[in-house]
Amino acid sequence: SGMAEVVEFRVPSSSAQTLLVWGLEPEPGLEHSLFLAFSKFGPLYSVQAHRNAAVAGPGYYAVIKFYSAGDASRAQRTCNGQRLFQKTPLKVCVCTKQKGFQQQALALNSNKCQELANHYLGFNGWSSRIVTLQNVPGFASENEELGRTVQKQSVKYLCAVEVTLPNHGVRTRGAALGEADVEKSEDPLQFVAASRRAQKLAAGKALSSAFQKILLIVLENGKVAAEYNSTQEELTDTLTEEELKGIVQVNELSLEQHDLEEEVLSDLSFDDELPSWERQSN
Repeated sequence: SGMAEVVEFRVPSSSAQTLLVWGLEPEPGLEHSLFLAFSKFGPLYSVQAHRNAAVAGPGYYAVIKFYSAGDASRAQRTCNGQRLFQKTPLKVCVCTKQKGFQQQALALNSNKCQELANHYLGFNGWSSRIVTLQNVPGFASENEELGRTVQKQSVKYLCAVEVTLPNHGVRTRGAALGEADVEKSEDPLQFVAASRRAQKLAAGKALSSAFQKILLIVLENGKVAAEYNSTQEELTDTLTEEELKGIVQVNELSLEQHDLEEEVLSDLSFDDELPSWERQSN
């Protein structure tokens, strides 16, 4: 086809990125077997196996989401009618248009952004750093604004993160707010734990936000180009670092609202001071 394909740091939302696999035999670790078979064609967002509806008879079917429609199409052509890991052949088709697909794709959470960046850019092909991470006092939580008495105290942090792709001359920033409830407000350790959670959440969301402005162009020969998505150009990218810190401090930053897939805090380790991804490329 000679086509280049654009891959974004978003949850796959088009039917062309989605494969349906059916005729699956029940086996332990079915989703893992599917993951191994289909990830050979490119990075996968998700693999979900389900028991057939009663009318369809015994067995399972699966829904596999690729980041790249080109990868999904290659996997479909190669795997349809093959046995792969079982005794009987599978049927694989590209999903036909469904009403259930969201119009606006969600931003990937920070963990998935990093997986995708490592796959297409290589571990040393990108770096990220926290420009500013600061406590934000004086934000009333929604409950307080409703005039209710609030039992829980909450901690808020604002974070700005910069992502650099040194080989492509691309640099973007994202900013986000993280909030965590203090479980028992009289216990100072609980306050420390909540602060940690809020910091990690803000940093993860800010990293994800920075990645929203990067477009990967995957060429047919497998080479990858990256571009700054100028339709998303925002204040955070044009300010100097000092200006950014200043604006953040006076809460004037109109936070870029990307609809974000939920951050999974278990993915963000708590024992280190800052998120594990905060690293410079050599």
